[in-house]
Amino acid sequence: MTIGGSSYDHEWWLPASGALFPPVDGEHAGPDGDGSGGAAPVLGHVSGRESDLSRFPRLGWAIVTCMDTRVDIGRLFGGIGPADAHVIRNAGGVVTDDTIRSLAISQRLGNTSSVFLVHHTDCALLTITDPSFARTLSQQTGQEPPWSAGAFADLDDDVRASMARVVTSPFLPRRHAVRGFVFDVATGNLREVRRRELTAH
Repeated sequence: MTIGGSSYDHEWWLPASGALFPPVDGEHAGPDGDGSGGAAPVLGHVSGRESDLSRFPRLGWAIVTCMDTRVDIGRLFGGIGPADAHVIRNAGGVVTDDTIRSLAISQRLGNTSSVFLVHHTDCALLTITDPSFARTLSQQTGQEPPWSAGAFADLDDDVRASMARVVTSPFLPRRHAVRGFVFDVATGNLREVRRRELTAH
């Protein structure tokens, strides 16, 4: 694989010729820990036309989804690209207080009107519980996390719960166009989850 002129072996995070980034004081980098590799390569380049794009999403969409690398929003939603939609990612794609913060900014400052929520199969949050994850962190760090992992046991139920949080949030002025989906990573299918009847106040 070649990124920005550097070739990468099967351990893709290490360039075949040395360190991806130069070491900082006291750090070792490179396959041999010798700090080889020189200056950091340029990892990517865009057209330079992004400044010509509007900060208001063209489709008026805000999409909340998981940070999982297999979830390709552009392909799932018909090839959408830059300036088409706001994409808000977190672990699990759950609607947290911070997700509501992002959606409020998206709607009030970005003029979006539709909210799409996308969960996916084989999600890491299906493999844990909030208490067990918090207990592990506490044992390893000596501190209780001030936040919940947001684990869930049923994808459809959590999509519906996330839709309910959006529909009932007083901070979102546009809460009627909310849809939820589950992406099957094995088949590539995107399935819509129907929400229960909720009233936006």
